[in-house]
Amino acid sequence: MTTIGIIMASMLEAEPLVRQLSLRPYARKPFELWGKGDIRLLISGIGKANAAMGCTWLILEHRPACILNLGAAGATDRSHPLGAVYHVSKIIEPDRPLLGSDRPHEHISDILEGFPMATLATSDRAVKAPEERAHMAMSAQLTDMEGASVVQTCRRFMTLSYVFKFVSDTPDDHKIRENIVQYREASGMFFCESVLPLLEFK
Repeated sequence: MTTIGIIMASMLEAEPLVRQLSLRPYARKPFELWGKGDIRLLISGIGKANAAMGCTWLILEHRPACILNLGAAGATDRSHPLGAVYHVSKIIEPDRPLLGSDRPHEHISDILEGFPMATLATSDRAVKAPEERAHMAMSAQLTDMEGASVVQTCRRFMTLSYVFKFVSDTPDDHKIRENIVQYREASGMFFCESVLPLLEFK
């Protein structure tokens, strides 16, 4: 059986997907893990280090054929509305420049055709201030705190990685928790109906 791995930062984001896929608890330590059949969903915790550790553990313990990083992301401009889901094609790390350069590290994730694409900026600090978003908008449309670590870890272990994010906050709306609760159900259904069927044939 081919295992599909999913990494999400928090149960706040993952709760509808756990229900929609009828997942059951598999483990509580070192990470909260849910599963059923060929699906393993890991709650990593927020931030790059947590995502990297969770991804490494999932790969070494369960040997998934691919890993998806799903969850919420902030929009850097007004052209990406609340609740919209994007497939991330490139990730930059603004807070991690290349040695001897001002250029950020870049990571290229694997791609499934047919979805709206976006570039993601992953930082260890949430991007909230309007001026920060405006600066980030020059190089990325979305921001999060985990995506780069998942993709980099998957590359190291030669595992396919796909990143999908739904917009939880914008330059005009900072109610992140409330928006996650409002849009997480639709995001979960999008994954179940539009993304998962493509992976089952890979």
